[in-house]
Amino acid sequence: MPKVTFVNLGRTVEFESGKLPYQHHGKPESILDIALNFGIHLEHACGGSCACTTCHVHMKSGAETNLSPLDDDELDRVEQAADLTLESRLGCQAVVTGDVVLDMPSWNRNYVSEGGGSLNLGDAIPAGKK
Repeated sequence: MPKVTFVNLGRTVEFESGKLPYQHHGKPESILDIALNFGIHLEHACGGSCACTTCHVHMKSGAETNLSPLDDDELDRVEQAADLTLESRLGCQAVVTGDVVLDMPSWNRNYVSEGGGSLNLGDAIPAGKK
């Protein structure tokens, strides 16, 4: 059973391939789909249609062998992401086939989103505390 580790959250989730309910955001069993199934907020402003970069993640391990290959649409879009690295992928497009470890960049987390609150304030300094 594939495992996805979200380093910044200190959380690993495991799922059985072909048994994960599809959340209709991104490709089935993509990083985004898995995150949503386990109550992990991964921003996806375009609904997972590969039209933005808000689900941009940095892969730490497993991408070479345990993710679907980058297709032309994802490559064109991810190149526009801030803090682009050789390990950058879009969570909505990267389908998990085995164990992977990733980090969601702190600047890419939407702290106040529809139906949600603060996920991780990172290095944010509260007003009046400077």
